[in-house]
Amino acid sequence: MKYTRVSVGGRAVWGRLGEEDIELLSESPLEPSLGGEPTVIGTVPRATATWLPVVVPPVFYAVGMNYRRHIEHAAKLGNPAAVIPDHPEVGYRANNALTGHRSPIVKPAGVQGRFEAEPELVAVIGRTLRHATYEEARKSVFGWTIGNDVSARTWQHQDRTFWRSKNSDTFKPMGPWIETDVDALAQTTTLRVNGEVRASFPTGDMVFDPFDYIVEITKHITMHPGDVLWMGAESTCQIEAGDTVDVEITGIGVLSNPVHPEGKHA
Repeated sequence: MKYTRVSVGGRAVWGRLGEEDIELLSESPLEPSLGGEPTVIGTVPRATATWLPVVVPPVFYAVGMNYRRHIEHAAKLGNPAAVIPDHPEVGYRANNALTGHRSPIVKPAGVQGRFEAEPELVAVIGRTLRHATYEEARKSVFGWTIGNDVSARTWQHQDRTFWRSKNSDTFKPMGPWIETDVDALAQTTTLRVNGEVRASFPTGDMVFDPFDYIVEITKHITMHPGDVLWMGAESTCQIEAGDTVDVEITGIGVLSNPVHPEGKHA
């Protein structure tokens, strides 16, 4: 099943994908009231839908340096943190950075140097968890979506934290939907810029998988329905204003976003 969120009359509405239409739902499938199921309250055509981020998570977890090739590349660039981790560690991102499928990534006027995209698998949590076992962690994932982790590298190296380099508005496209019926770790992730393949790798070729991270997080922090966990990327790619960036994960879909310079209206 594929679930998404779209804007209808300026209001965010959950939807379920059909062949050509999106069936609008009465409520979130993540937390249906009284254990019931959402009901269909209308439809909109997929072709003309205004796609929103599939969730706006209460907590936005993000993994870095979780693919060996990415770590090796960063080490060659002199990053002292680029070592193979011996246990899962997770960071945070700000949900203001989220934007939806087909919405623009805005490159700020002050960004110079490397402005990069990273194609990532995203787990959407569907249960409240604390001290989860590995099997409980597996069962806690409601479904999977796609993320594009955009970074302004000069800011990343200038600042003491990632506050603007990874968290600026529109730097985290996510969507286009949540797929609930896929073996996400058996897929292939591909990054294209203007239709040209810039990276492709086995999605599940991670140092630690999503469930390892959920187990580790819930040793200390309660996770809730609607939280998301971004799983890192094997490769990065330079992007520029005027580009169109597509992230495809087989079995899930394609997340597509144009890149606009700051000041251009969508």
